[in-house]
Amino acid sequence: MKHDPITQKILRALTDNGRISNLELADRVGLSPSACLRRVVALEKAGVIRGYRAVLDPAQMGVGFLAYITVGLSQHTKAAQEAFEHAMARAPEVRECHNVTGAVEYLLRVEAADLAAYKAFHTEVLGTLPQVQSLTTYVVIGSPKDERA
Repeated sequence: MKHDPITQKILRALTDNGRISNLELADRVGLSPSACLRRVVALEKAGVIRGYRAVLDPAQMGVGFLAYITVGLSQHTKAAQEAFEHAMARAPEVRECHNVTGAVEYLLRVEAADLAAYKAFHTEVLGTLPQVQSLTTYVVIGSPKDERA
């Protein structure tokens, strides 16, 4: 699917507000409502738009601690990676798990209620995985820009 300027405008508008009405979206991008809806449906069918999400207030959800953790594995095998990824998929504190290049194998985004809850996760989950060799935690003290939805 080609991404002409109108499609780019549609994608930007939906990224900013996934609940915008088709009528308002069409007006914003300069299309008729039916043409706009056809494009949005085509973008969904093509997999460009994979879904719509609510952006939640962490404090309202009881999340007062956010950290990024780099994880180095002791073994660089498919089995070690699969075991680690499976453990992360089961951990509710892990909101994102990325396999990355560089000095470590994974980057995690972890949310917890507070420092004590994070310590429990660090000790009871990450600290018990035999394939984990190194952990470095980066505590988030502010997020001046965060465009994740």
